Amino acid sequence: MAVAKTGYRAVSKYLIGSPFKVRPVADLVRRKSYPDAMSVLENMPNKGARLIRKTVKSAASNALSLNKQLEEDMLYVREIFIDEGPRLKRVWFRGRGRADMQLKRMCHITVVMDGAGDASGKAGK
Repeated sequence: MAVAKTGYRAVSKYLIGSPFKVRPVADLVRRKSYPDAMSVLENMPNKGARLIRKTVKSAASNALSLNKQLEEDMLYVREIFIDEGPRLKRVWFRGRGRADMQLKRMCHITVVMDGAGDASGKAGK
């Protein structure tokens, strides 16, 4: 997945959360307008929704600070993808003197937002 040169990005790295659990939440907000995406994420109980909400909010803040002509209603989530990060390996002690490895997975969240008035796409689809 190549990240386009246009748009306003925000990246959150080394978040403790399995990418397999976070990706279905990301699919719900992809290509939605900023107010719609935030309302969906605020009403979801998942931990992944909280992680994505912070990143989407950061991308919107980047867009609004870099382009003063934009407003919150004009923004939409153009791209969002969840990459795998490193895994923390922990020992999980079991019965009879055995031990298993417990993997605590991490993810990297990248959000690219764009304005609806730009030539790159349409909002709300």
